[in-house]
Amino acid sequence: MPDIRDVPDIDSLGLRADCGSCFALCCVALPFAVSADFALNKEAGKPCPNLREDFRCGTHTTLREKGFSGCTVYDCFGAGQKVSQVTFGGTSWREAPGTAKAMFDVFPVMRQLHELLRYLAEVLTLPKARPVHRDVRRVLGEIEALTRSDAEVLLGLDVPALRQEVNVLLLRASELVRGRDGKAKGKNRRGADLMGAGLRGADLRAANLRGAYLIAADLSGADLRSADLIGADLRDANLAGADLTGAFFLTQLQVNAAKGDARTRLPEGLDRPGHWER
Repeated sequence: MPDIRDVPDIDSLGLRADCGSCFALCCVALPFAVSADFALNKEAGKPCPNLREDFRCGTHTTLREKGFSGCTVYDCFGAGQKVSQVTFGGTSWREAPGTAKAMFDVFPVMRQLHELLRYLAEVLTLPKARPVHRDVRRVLGEIEALTRSDAEVLLGLDVPALRQEVNVLLLRASELVRGRDGKAKGKNRRGADLMGAGLRGADLRAANLRGAYLIAADLSGADLRSADLIGADLRDANLAGADLTGAFFLTQLQVNAAKGDARTRLPEGLDRPGHWER
């Protein structure tokens, strides 16, 4: 377990996907449904027809062109390699078919745990959230230890209860980061239906956009500095020229699902997707 007296980052916690160390769990364990994101239907537990024997994608370089844009957006937060290399000790479901069901069932549980770790680790990088750092370190350590449990323990976890415990800390951190004199500032758009909304150039500094539906919204040139974007649905949202400096609880998955350009300013630690306009 990492030394949580220090500030852990997503790399030290193994929260960045390493597909080369995974048994292609996202390509097998998860179901696909025909949509704008996937070109075919696939049942959970069945390998995608594009999956090769070496656990690599046979159409990786042309996924978007062939209707699999959802695959280019997905992020397991490092859960795939944790299940493959730690929970099941580096033995694949092809080598030991009897482990396949348990491995596939554990994967979505591990992904949720890694997602929680990712948010908790981010809180520890936010100076204004210092009042909750001690509790965050404690919970982070407890969850990190759980990720190293065996499959039976992982499958028996009450994940909703864990999420609720973490959410209390994340909400408090959000208020502290967005606040002044103990009170949160910025517009409250938590859970708002903003699908296709015209928010070009909008002032959304320190806004609460937790769980907001921003699908295909025009956020070009918008000021999203220090906004809380946890769970915000940014699929096809236009972030061209938007300023997300200091925005927090924003993941690479959300960035990958949006549209942006060379002028889009992202928080430190997030990469500009290759499919964005140059």
